[in-house]
Amino acid sequence: MKVRLTQAAKQLGVHPDTLRRWANADKIKVAGTTPGGQRLFDLNEIAQAIKSPTNRILVQDKPTVAYARVSSHDQKDDLKRQVECLQLYCSSQGWNFEVIEDLGSGMNYNKKGLKKLIKSLCNQEIGRLVIT
Repeated sequence: MKVRLTQAAKQLGVHPDTLRRWANADKIKVAGTTPGGQRLFDLNEIAQAIKSPTNRILVQDKPTVAYARVSSHDQKDDLKRQVECLQLYCSSQGWNFEVIEDLGSGMNYNKKGLKKLIKSLCNQEIGRLVIT
């Protein structure tokens, strides 16, 4: 079944821009185009790409990280709700995930969780980031 880029991106769990980059780099094959020139992707090929152990584009190769933060100690209950929301969402998607949570103002970067998150992102250790 051939689908448009946005549907294929949703199927893979990635942003459409990511799928465009993969198609441009020939990591995912384009199955054709619409009369208007939009790319079409074959869902069967996408499924095979996801299952392929040699495919380097897999988001599943790297962990999903969910990040929650509130500004003050008065908002601890809000932080709990954010974490629960992230956990429910990531679980409903079937992802293995880790939740990083921080408490404190956004005016500085001296937060243990944020520093860990930025370091992991810079080292390309995270496959997917979910933020509230």
